[in-house]
Amino acid sequence: MQDTLFNEQGFEPLAARMRPRSLDEYVGQDHLVGPGKPLRRALEQGQLHSMILWGPPGVGKTTFARLLANVGDLSFETVSAVLSGVKEIRTIVERAKLRKQGEGRDTLLFVDEVHRFNKGQQDAFLPHIEDGTFIFVGATTENPSFELNSALLSRTRVYVLKHLDTDQLQGLMRRVLTDPRGLDGRITVTDEVLSLAAIAAGGDARRALNILEVGSDLAEPDDQGRPAITAAVLEQVLQTSLRRFDKGGDRFYDQISALHKSVRGSDPDGALYWMCRMLDGGCDPLYVARRLVRIASEDIGNADPRALTLSLNAWDAQERLGSPEGELALAQATTYLAMAPKSIGVYQAFNQCMADIRQDPDYEVPVHLRNAPTALMKSLGHGDEYRYAHDEPDAFAAGESYLPEPIHHRRYYQPVNRGLEIKLAEKRQRLDALNQASNRRRYPGPDPAE
Repeated sequence: MQDTLFNEQGFEPLAARMRPRSLDEYVGQDHLVGPGKPLRRALEQGQLHSMILWGPPGVGKTTFARLLANVGDLSFETVSAVLSGVKEIRTIVERAKLRKQGEGRDTLLFVDEVHRFNKGQQDAFLPHIEDGTFIFVGATTENPSFELNSALLSRTRVYVLKHLDTDQLQGLMRRVLTDPRGLDGRITVTDEVLSLAAIAAGGDARRALNILEVGSDLAEPDDQGRPAITAAVLEQVLQTSLRRFDKGGDRFYDQISALHKSVRGSDPDGALYWMCRMLDGGCDPLYVARRLVRIASEDIGNADPRALTLSLNAWDAQERLGSPEGELALAQATTYLAMAPKSIGVYQAFNQCMADIRQDPDYEVPVHLRNAPTALMKSLGHGDEYRYAHDEPDAFAAGESYLPEPIHHRRYYQPVNRGLEIKLAEKRQRLDALNQASNRRRYPGPDPAE
């Protein structure tokens, strides 16, 4: 009887039908299970241990856990942190204990999205990991250091699973096209279309197989009348595919980081690319706008104050126009920021000043700088000896100080030799010289510039 996607046992997705049955069929993660790698040797020698599999969706975490059970001849139990609680865990624990006592067979417990369990639920696993009731394998898309209890981490090893590269994805798809469990030679795909599909999958094996599966349903006759996934069919598939942007996980922050570092590195192409990747993946454009404003102050500052103005204007344009019109303003701001002269003078000055304030005593405001709105305050000398700068030559009170006396020598803002800060640095040097030459210096001792 001809194989079909629909049989007496119901529909089974292509990705499920193509789950590898051995390590040799497993695609990717060569750094973990390639020939001679420590984890592969542990598996082949039957020395299984509890672990956390950390990686993005579609890289084979669930598949890998099933392979562990197959290789180790273990019973496979699975629980999802989204759907289950402590009650389900207890039931699995009882089954594992009975299986171990009655059959002498061990159990592998696979916990999908383990980071969604709260502390109490994570703690429920600990005694059973320790007494060997089951081998624990948790899967997470989030950084375990932030999302999992230290007690659970101390009892497991963390393995990082990586996205598949395009060559690995193409190899997987070619195998699926001919495998009897897959498309069994019924569909043809050119190398060019296969390459485009692999790129579109973005390192996600499940997504790659879903593209093939949907494409096979939409296949059109090729020049020889055979069903084929053509470039036109692939375009249809991708127009209805889910976005790849991870709005809450590490990929989200990785792309933000890449955008920020591209701007800091004065690369407008890299900056524009990562901004577009974020927008294409569904990121809120207003979030991008907020990040650009931050970058304008942190990495450009007074080297080009127009960068902050342009970023705020782009934010305003996005709010007024929405997408896609407002996104062009974001692109304009992104490329301008990337090409602008860079300075972290303000950023460093702010951070150092805040750090000093947190650790220093609460110095009093110098008397000459205090307000004196009442007769009593005037009688206490508030505001005495204050020099009104506009009454001084060039509106500068040479020798005056505006910091508390114990720290009057501190210097926070250091303009750099780039952009407008070249002029600011020159002006500061001129004012320092006036302060040093003044016979009306507020405090004795060394001047900040000395």
